[in-house]
Amino acid sequence: MPTILVVTLICASSLAAKDCTRDTAQDVMTHPAHTPQECLLLGPAIAANSGRGTEAGTYVKTLCERRR
Repeated sequence: MPTILVVTLICASSLAAKDCTRDTAQDVMTHPAHTPQECLLLGPAIAANSGRGTEAGTYVKTLCERRR
């Protein structure tokens, strides 16, 4: 079972990266991952496949969280 959760945040470009969280993001997508490397690669790919990662005025932030 994957032990890492990929959290892909789509945030407004007017929002500082440190302030981009699950609560402030325009969209939040999650997906399981097996390794931290896989997590970091999947985050932008998930956003791109959803069509949300390339919208003007937004950026993608990827978080890798341990599953409980």
